[in-house]
Amino acid sequence: MKILKIDHLGIAVNSIDEGKNFWSAILGLHFEGTETVAEQKVTTAFFPVGESEVELLESTAPDGPVAKYIEKKGQGIQHVAFRVENIEAALEELKAKGVQLIDQQPRKGAGGAKIAFLHPKATNGVLVELCER
Repeated sequence: MKILKIDHLGIAVNSIDEGKNFWSAILGLHFEGTETVAEQKVTTAFFPVGESEVELLESTAPDGPVAKYIEKKGQGIQHVAFRVENIEAALEELKAKGVQLIDQQPRKGAGGAKIAFLHPKATNGVLVELCER
């Protein structure tokens, strides 16, 4: 598996409108707009930082994964995403190494990326996302 870089940090927020104030107005990061990913019950907002991004995640439903995360742990960093060269090959390698996966196959993420999550039980409590763009 070839990891190219940290693609983004996912931050769970109650409201993108409230959250973007800190990232854009206070820190001065460029707000690139929002995108809703209906299958994941989430609206995202990206703020580029060099070659990586900060992604704000707002749930679109009370039973969505981001809403459940905030209910358990509060707002804050929800996941770290690594960009990989070939997500299918990365998942096969991780399966062969016995790593517990949330996604056995890639799915569609924001910005047209192919994404897959590793289970936090396999990563010392960190939700790890792999993405290919």
